[in-house]
Amino acid sequence: MEQFYVEPVGPAVGQVQVWDAEGRSADAAAVRRIADAPTAVWFADAAPGFAERARALVASAAAAGRTPVLVPYYVPQRDCGGHSGGGAPDAGAYRDWIGQLAGAVHGSSALVVLEPDAVTHVLQGCISASAADERYTLLGEAIRAFKADPGVRVYLDGGNPGWVKDVDRVVEALRRAGVAEADGFSLNVANFETTDANIGYGTAISDRLGGAHFVIDTSRNGNGPATTADSGDGHWCNPPGRALGPAPTRETGHDRVDAYLWVKRPGESDGACGEGAPEAGQWWPDYALALATN
Repeated sequence: MEQFYVEPVGPAVGQVQVWDAEGRSADAAAVRRIADAPTAVWFADAAPGFAERARALVASAAAAGRTPVLVPYYVPQRDCGGHSGGGAPDAGAYRDWIGQLAGAVHGSSALVVLEPDAVTHVLQGCISASAADERYTLLGEAIRAFKADPGVRVYLDGGNPGWVKDVDRVVEALRRAGVAEADGFSLNVANFETTDANIGYGTAISDRLGGAHFVIDTSRNGNGPATTADSGDGHWCNPPGRALGPAPTRETGHDRVDAYLWVKRPGESDGACGEGAPEAGQWWPDYALALATN
């Protein structure tokens, strides 16, 4: 059975070492659950060396006999200017960036979760109609760039069951973005919806896409979304009381669910929202510990 790649270094690994050295053995053991798990590697900017980093990742994974999971996250007007705002300055820059990233993994086995939230944000209406048309075109081109290599599997992100509840709208948007040329779609990236809720939602989407397969981010959905009065929305941005979900695996027990993945790295902040929360993507030891012990 295929296994996913575990990076040997990272903030969780470092945290385990720090807490072991400080005598916090129980806390170190808890966070080791994150450090030892295969999590996705995000590519979210065009800083020099990004392609080399991808090339080194797939080479290391191949040497270990495992499959790396990559997340391209650089679409123009990313996150609609929210906590993870940014992305490529224009379509041309994005095309060049995707070309370099796809080229870096060429000839290797890899699984790609493409542009979390990009399709669903279009449905949310936070970008103009012309920008939406351009985004659909860019996503389709990105799928084809990665799928030029038969060893690369691509799942176009489709949001989560707590966001756009009208499945037909999601299906139409996925179609416009080229999901038919991908291996399927992804759900629940960086979110907290239960695995069962995602299976139901994904199956409804799949039924309308001719049985398309999908993957689910289970990194932080062990307790589902928060429902307490002090948790804010409860479905995003560091809600309290959440827990790690099912471990990454290809053995899901569902014919159309190709994998449970840890796409969002547990312990990395959703954004500077909530007491003590750092900027999006920054390691937050207290939150990591809570996820690993709840």
